[in-house]
Amino acid sequence: MPERLVDLSQPWNVLTPGWPTYSSPIVQWAKKLSTERVNAQRVETMLHVGTHIDAPMHFVTGGKDVASLPLERLYGEGVVVDISDAVNDYDIYAPETITSRADVRKGDILIIHTGYHRFAFDQGKTADEERYFCKHPGPNREFAEWCLEMELAWIGLDCGSADHPMNTVIRQLRPDLAAACERHLGQPLSEIFPDEGRQIMHTLLFPHDLVHCENLGGDIDQLLGQRCRIGAFPWRFEGGEAAMCRVVAFLD
Repeated sequence: MPERLVDLSQPWNVLTPGWPTYSSPIVQWAKKLSTERVNAQRVETMLHVGTHIDAPMHFVTGGKDVASLPLERLYGEGVVVDISDAVNDYDIYAPETITSRADVRKGDILIIHTGYHRFAFDQGKTADEERYFCKHPGPNREFAEWCLEMELAWIGLDCGSADHPMNTVIRQLRPDLAAACERHLGQPLSEIFPDEGRQIMHTLLFPHDLVHCENLGGDIDQLLGQRCRIGAFPWRFEGGEAAMCRVVAFLD
């Protein structure tokens, strides 16, 4: 038996925000003890709310659904890499940002701690939804290609997306932030991300069944720089392009 379990998941409730343009969940009492002698709830939600895993089907026609993700790939050896001292709003990280801080091995589960989980909805006074979803650091194409070369099992992030926010539709939705990002990086976004917001961590990796969990949190700060066994456990959702999940580290 493992000595300790560490939960890397956000709480999930009616206040958990969906990714920008995705609606938040609705939770209703369908039955109540007072009238029907039982409590039962009905939930209506997008799948990209809180800690969740994307299946290849999210971006690939005919790609694997959630139920087709093998447990042997969702659970295994991994490393939690802390890059929070190297990145801030809008920054871009590269393979060396990761490899200079941790021993990442072929086939690993890679969890990237940017530190932006401190801006998530459940973090009280430090919560900042705009900063969490629209300003977090992210990778470029070189990083995505490195992930493929390393044959990673899956990737986890403690922020709103595995992609840089300005390589998503946020770039068009928030031109004011796009302009601020260009000033910060000193280059036009069209040169940094020439694929015009096509979410390279999704479009390049998902055809190879390399997927990711987004919105990690929980007690991730307890694992910085550690190697351990990690598991992502979504529901067995046939036909699902994503699913909420519990992500847990197993410390022997």
